[in-house]
Amino acid sequence: MVVFSVIIVILYVSLIGRLNLGFKKLEIFKPTSTHHHVGFSIIIPFRNEAVHLPQLLQSISELDYDPKMFEILLVNDGSRDSSEAIISHFIETQPQLNITLLQNKRYSNSPKKDAITLAISKSKFEWLITTDADCILPKTWLHSFNTFIKAHNTSQFIVAPITYITTRKFLNVFQWFDVMSLQGATIGGFGINKPFLCNGANLAYTKNAFYTVNGFAENNTIASGDDIFLLEKVSDKFPESVRYLKSQEAVIYTHAQPTFSDLINQRKRWASKTKAYKNTFSKITGLLVLSMNALLICLFTLMCIRAFSPLYFTVISLIKFYVDFLIIYKTALFFNQKEGLKWYAIVALLYPLFCTYVAVSSMLTSYTWKDRVFKS
Repeated sequence: MVVFSVIIVILYVSLIGRLNLGFKKLEIFKPTSTHHHVGFSIIIPFRNEAVHLPQLLQSISELDYDPKMFEILLVNDGSRDSSEAIISHFIETQPQLNITLLQNKRYSNSPKKDAITLAISKSKFEWLITTDADCILPKTWLHSFNTFIKAHNTSQFIVAPITYITTRKFLNVFQWFDVMSLQGATIGGFGINKPFLCNGANLAYTKNAFYTVNGFAENNTIASGDDIFLLEKVSDKFPESVRYLKSQEAVIYTHAQPTFSDLINQRKRWASKTKAYKNTFSKITGLLVLSMNALLICLFTLMCIRAFSPLYFTVISLIKFYVDFLIIYKTALFFNQKEGLKWYAIVALLYPLFCTYVAVSSMLTSYTWKDRVFKS
């Protein structure tokens, strides 16, 4: 057991170490002024988001970009609340904005992919940006993408940063640590030229890339993954065109899940798509992360029944504690959210249980999302 543990630890430390180096290697992008504006079609699927839509719509109205150079395509995925009424009122009060309200047309097992595909078919600009209805957009969002595209004119797929709106509630803090680790790994992956993560809440790509890789075909039997699967396909077809926009001016803020049940269902939804990943580095990373967290649970159990040395368990735990903290700390600095780091020790103790439970549960049970039940 000791030898097996050492192997897992060495591989895990090597992986996180590489991602740390990649994070540092990828330089922060500073948007500059430009007279030429790229046109953007902003795609936002929504379902029962009446609570969050006012904030999103307000942030759209405050975007510092020529209104003639972007459009908003909002796709209603069967909302049963007042979401559509809120959007209709917003359209009436913002005549300077080009806003289209669409009704989703279901033809696959993935409502969100259906919604995005529909919006793309109706879009008028070459560059597409997806985000979520529970997000808040920075004023400089489109300007950041615009100058980045001008600086890297071979780009066809651009991943950008997201983080949670923070509160003092522990459940929110816990999720913030999770998203910090994911964002750190995302940036680190791009830094070592192995992009394997992205988030559809802040993602831009060209119509050419989307249609060349045949969109979401082959993956629309899986409810989630509108972001990761497309990243894999575009990376395979156009490896030099995939980039990360590491800029504070492009950071999107979104809401953490309000209840523990919602959190579990969200993470099960995310985990359910991992079995369909084709990216080898992504598979290895997921396996190592799960193995390391599951190892700690096993070793703790063995230690409790005196079948494993407390010293070995403590050393392994501290190693993981340290290497994880390095990348989370760097990510928190980038997002200017250091205040949450004081909870790190507690979250680090709980996370192995959470990670392992979600992984196992996603393989054995279904999950509920937006009032719909999906098979894992």
